[in-house]
Amino acid sequence: MANKANGILYVGCTNNIEERVKEHKLKIYPNSFTAKYNCDKLIYFEEYNEGVIASKRELQMKKWKRDWKIKLIEEMNPSWSDLSTNWNLNFNKLRNE
Repeated sequence: MANKANGILYVGCTNNIEERVKEHKLKIYPNSFTAKYNCDKLIYFEEYNEGVIASKRELQMKKWKRDWKIKLIEEMNPSWSDLSTNWNLNFNKLRNE
């Protein structure tokens, strides 16, 4: 997640990307890093079949230098577009309800 092109970056892991993106956009957790820095644009993601592998990848990426993360993002999404723009998320229903 990011707040803008070449802005603040957030790396996270989830088993439900649509719901997690929605939570970031709605700032469900107002004291969180993403809410504080307005990181509500999905600019890069990877999919894994196993949560353990996804968690290891998350920890690996969190240790990376910013330049490495930017290079990875720009290989997949050079315009830094919000990849969730056309997902048709239902903002009226949250997973905790």
